[in-house]
Amino acid sequence: MRIMQVRTGVAALALLSTAACTGDRTEDDAAQPSAGTASKTSPTTADPSPSPSPASPTTPTTPAPTPLPTAASPVSLPTLMATEYDGRALRLREKLARTDAYVRHAVTYRSGDLRISGVLNIPRGRGPFPVLILAHGYIDPAIYTSGRGMMREQDYLAREGYAVLHVDYRNHAGSDDDPDAERDLRLGYTEDVINAVLAVRRSGDPRLDGDRVGLVGRSMGGGVVQNVLVTQPGLVDAAVVFASVSSDTVDNYERWTAAERPEVARAIVRAHGSPEDNPTFWQQVSPRTYVDRVTEPLLMLHGTADDTCPPRWSERTAAAFERAGKDVRLVTYEGEGHAFGPQWPASMRRTVRFLQEQMS
Repeated sequence: MRIMQVRTGVAALALLSTAACTGDRTEDDAAQPSAGTASKTSPTTADPSPSPSPASPTTPTTPAPTPLPTAASPVSLPTLMATEYDGRALRLREKLARTDAYVRHAVTYRSGDLRISGVLNIPRGRGPFPVLILAHGYIDPAIYTSGRGMMREQDYLAREGYAVLHVDYRNHAGSDDDPDAERDLRLGYTEDVINAVLAVRRSGDPRLDGDRVGLVGRSMGGGVVQNVLVTQPGLVDAAVVFASVSSDTVDNYERWTAAERPEVARAIVRAHGSPEDNPTFWQQVSPRTYVDRVTEPLLMLHGTADDTCPPRWSERTAAAFERAGKDVRLVTYEGEGHAFGPQWPASMRRTVRFLQEQMS
């Protein structure tokens, strides 16, 4: 087991206890430049490479895997665990842009019965290049456009030599519709990311190294990544999440759905019951319930001033991984908000080091 919690500032832990969550109506893409404007040569802040926080001596233990419930809801993580996936038909459509470092393509692939759209940055050269699947945060599907949400990450990681597939998800951009997605707590997004990995592996494109695949998720996409890790252990090599939502789905439901979208909350309760009336269902849709299944190392990055997803959510997730004997690293950035600003370049350097270490 490797558990490391580090921080980028002496006041980080004090801020962790006071951070609150104030909204998730849009993801932080508004603060992100267009593809091609952020790169390794952009102005950066120092990367302090802090030392690990002292930890109490413990004896690592690996608990037995959580047994699957005998009567899991059709909408649940255990059902996703038992599903057979057939992600396929990755198609490169039009070329959207050419930069000095990579070519940007519109793509589609199949996720079950649905066609999912996205964008793929392929570095210049012969490859094969290790592949990163990006899971973006919440943006209203009514205003979402293909590839939006993690533009600067797409650019940065492609310039570091990764083929970067940004998934649009069902109901977004050119993807097919799933009318039950909101009622079913967006678990279909997890299927779309799983199938993206498989579509890459089955593509036959010699530039894409299907044996070296990682996940990177932001905000809501961090929750999607956690779902993939618990439902499909061994699918990828490593995962990174920025400013993630909670691994306890009740937190997310209460913070956004119940508080801000009462009509969706009523549909969810009619279909599945409330957290009070049907706690088993809510346990079965929370990745924290199943962290003992995870086999991949996870890097978590969170700003101490995040007022969208409180840092305590990542603390609790990391603690759950630690109790299960998993390889988790939580890094906090003092004063950074949900979108990451001055310390974003440092966070990306750390991300690349971690991925190079795990995907070599």
